Amino acid sequence: MLRPHDPIVGRSLRAVSELVSANSSYSGLENVMVTGVSIDSHQIEAGDLFVAVAGAKTHGATYAGNAKLNGAIAVLTDEVGAALVKDLPVLVVADPRAKAGVISAWLHNEPMRDMFSVAVTGTNGKTTVTTLLHQIAMAAGRQSGLVGTVETRIGDEVVPALRTTPEASELQSLAAVMRERHMRNLFMEVSSHAVSLNRIGGSHFNIAAFTNLSQDHLDFHGDMDAYFAAKAALFSHKYADFAYINIDSAWSKKLMDIQELSVVQISRNAKSADWYFERIEIGLHSTAIAIRGTGGILIETTTKLVGDFNLDNLLMAIAISVASGIDPIDIAAITPSLTGAEGRLEKVDLGQSFTALVDYAHSPDSVVRVLETLRESTTGKVIAVLGCGGDRDKSKRPLVGAALLAGADIAIFTSDNPRSEDPAQIVKDMVSGLTLSATSSIELDRKRAIEIAVAAARAGDVVVILGKGHEQGQDIAGVITPFDDRLVLATAIEARQ
Repeated sequence: MLRPHDPIVGRSLRAVSELVSANSSYSGLENVMVTGVSIDSHQIEAGDLFVAVAGAKTHGATYAGNAKLNGAIAVLTDEVGAALVKDLPVLVVADPRAKAGVISAWLHNEPMRDMFSVAVTGTNGKTTVTTLLHQIAMAAGRQSGLVGTVETRIGDEVVPALRTTPEASELQSLAAVMRERHMRNLFMEVSSHAVSLNRIGGSHFNIAAFTNLSQDHLDFHGDMDAYFAAKAALFSHKYADFAYINIDSAWSKKLMDIQELSVVQISRNAKSADWYFERIEIGLHSTAIAIRGTGGILIETTTKLVGDFNLDNLLMAIAISVASGIDPIDIAAITPSLTGAEGRLEKVDLGQSFTALVDYAHSPDSVVRVLETLRESTTGKVIAVLGCGGDRDKSKRPLVGAALLAGADIAIFTSDNPRSEDPAQIVKDMVSGLTLSATSSIELDRKRAIEIAVAAARAGDVVVILGKGHEQGQDIAGVITPFDDRLVLATAIEARQ
């Protein structure tokens, strides 16, 4: 885990006793000094406070011995965990996970408040919006940090991302490193899991942004209302100062009614919004756009991004970029060079006569929107390959399958990351109630499915491999083997030529 090194900004000694509130119990901590916080015993460094939380199978306090070997000087845990800890001072609180981020932010002197910090949430678009924000800021000469699904960036340095939103203690330490390296902005994705599991504890953002909401992650949240509530919790004074909301959906209107913050409205077409498109002219190689913003701002430029959903993402990114202080004239000049996020309608071009793309779409709504976009932009056939992940929301599988079959001329059902499930059963769930067309098929071997799609393509067609996007591995029965849709697609194209 990255740690700040300058003692002024976060590695200074702080007394653990300062953390203790009147209703907390502790022993042996009066003179203990802490220099870091971690929820992972493997990432503990000398002088750290180990935060032990209850897991799905075991309690984190079970690993207190390992944390001590790595240098932990105390443990923050609940009453159950306290009974498992030996040979380390213990600080007992009701919900240690909720405290982890707050403590880490306190230890690092609240690093997010020293940067222009933006949190983006929503089912789709988080990665693209944050990536565009980072690209705009960097092109404008403003060193910025990025935290998200594809990668974490500190300026131009890339740090691999393990999850969309890091654990709270890791996030605050990372933000402190960014501040130490003079990042002016921090742009990050915030998942519904992150809010529910207190991964943003101790965080505070200048802006919380909402893109959209559609069915996903119901294996975790249970139903759409609970999923929405997790997203909506970000839009409170606890976490943010202002809300930027795309108002073009029923869920966004519901969010407008219940959130606490001052709102800036984003809309593709509604002229009543603070930011909207005054003109969209789709060309052969780019789209000319005119964006109207607050105070009468007019930004006229072009973009290579494809699809209405990407125009929504771009509009959100431009509105927030202006709020960060970047001149609209500079934004207009930067926009034509923006590429968006890796693995999002990413082209694989080896000079073939058809278009080949890879995209991360894996929710029903995102599959519909991507295939609609491709249908509008091609005169040939749309050939799509898609599977569903194992050990995830099973209720969306028939919806994803229906979206694939309806949106593609040739639909190929295959494996994604089956994890512990039988790939055949996952695909069976996807095609439940469907009558496959004569041109559509099932091929459980993902590599073979991609090869079939490429073999079927003719001049003017579009082949799109959906579901995994930027991912570089495939999880089968707990074993992750190298698998990059872009490389497999490129190899299939090359073998055909």
